[in-house]
Amino acid sequence: PAAASADEKKAAGNEQYKKKNYLAAVQLYSEAIELAPSCAAYYGNRAAANMMMEKYAVALDDAKTAIRLDGSFLKAYTRAAKCNLALGDVQAAVHCLDKVLEDQPGNKDALNDKRSAEAVLKFKIRAEECEARGDFRTAVYHYKQALDQAPSCVAFKLRQAEGMAKLGRISDAQSVANEVLTRDRLNPDAIFVRALCLYYNDDVENAVKLFKQLLVSDPDHSRCKVALRLAKQLRLKKDEGNVAFKSGKFADAEQLYTAALELDEHNKITNAKLYNNRAAVRMKLREFPRAITDCTRAVELDDSYVKAYQRRARCYTENEQFEEAVRDYDKVFQIEHTRANKDALHEAKHRLKMSQRKDYYKILGVSKSATEDEIKKAYRKQALKHHPDRHANASEEEKAEAEKRFKEVGEAYSILSDARKRARFDSGQDLEDGMGGMGDIDPSTIFQAFFGGGMGGMGGMGGMGGGRRGGGGGYYADDMPGTFSFSFG
Repeated sequence: PAAASADEKKAAGNEQYKKKNYLAAVQLYSEAIELAPSCAAYYGNRAAANMMMEKYAVALDDAKTAIRLDGSFLKAYTRAAKCNLALGDVQAAVHCLDKVLEDQPGNKDALNDKRSAEAVLKFKIRAEECEARGDFRTAVYHYKQALDQAPSCVAFKLRQAEGMAKLGRISDAQSVANEVLTRDRLNPDAIFVRALCLYYNDDVENAVKLFKQLLVSDPDHSRCKVALRLAKQLRLKKDEGNVAFKSGKFADAEQLYTAALELDEHNKITNAKLYNNRAAVRMKLREFPRAITDCTRAVELDDSYVKAYQRRARCYTENEQFEEAVRDYDKVFQIEHTRANKDALHEAKHRLKMSQRKDYYKILGVSKSATEDEIKKAYRKQALKHHPDRHANASEEEKAEAEKRFKEVGEAYSILSDARKRARFDSGQDLEDGMGGMGDIDPSTIFQAFFGGGMGGMGGMGGMGGGRRGGGGGYYADDMPGTFSFSFG
């Protein structure tokens, strides 16, 4: 009667299995086992139902029990092999499959499963080789291939998560670790991945604490030992660099930040900050191109790093690369819509506009603090130097260039000699607003007004004699080389 009742439970379980009601099927197979605990088939069936719910560890226990009860039960070996493969135990899976193939050499399912097991082993070996040479991107890919055949292998998942953390995929790595810890809260590799995520997210302090805690419970965890040592070194070099910078020891700070950057190329977020810190040092040393390079490396590692964009923009400004500065300030404002960032962008655009105007101080060759007399002397020198008559025997191209320069000199003088216009120019205001256009300036008129109307013009004045200063404080133009001669004063 018990056996008959057990068979009825088994038959009912089979019906639920066909309907894909696997949980109900497991319950019915369990009831059958209670009635006939020595029947291998019932354990085999329950293993199959649990496998459909991806409960491979539980299913493996049932398959092993079925094999123990009946060593000739080949379906139990097949199911044990599939469970072992899903859990990543390739050796155990191959052992079970070999048992099936001994009795059934042509079993296609067993042969296919064995090929899958061998592929998993191949992917595992390739992944480990990639890890050894620091190619974590490819290692992650090979672990993914292995997990396609061994979807419940916790070891593969966590090694893949380690690679993700080193690639900066922090949230993905954390998700894997959390999933494992939900089922096994003391899993050392999952705890290690969680600590790695802290480390690669620039929370070195808490990462060090978690590495230490893990080594208390698992003192032989070799990868944790290496990571702890690296984290300590990185923290030390960075802190020493910060101290040196604050103390004004910029050469020492630069050296320490450089040493920190050489420790771990995979720690992108921390390295971005180190590059930005070194850029700050190089700004202090007024090495703006090198500071720009460091800021560029920082934003390549972290494209949302506002401080690096801001520092690079300031370096561009110091280096008079105003268009680049505008682009960086615009990027900052896109990331953080604040009033301060909007004002910085506006100021950068203003500087760009000013840089695109003629630099009248540069044209005359004077500083921005030049006095009225210095501006007059500079104009006198530049006007005589570039006057077209002086270049009468030059090529057409040279004549055109001289005429252009002569006009610019007159334009510069007309602005800088007028206090109001000069003030507007210095403040970056548009000179044409309410002050007439700049295109109607006649350089010859300015020249004659400056040197006096009694000189009779510049053309046809004959050769130059021995130049000398006039008794009334004027000048004879023959102390300037050229083909014309005149005096004024």
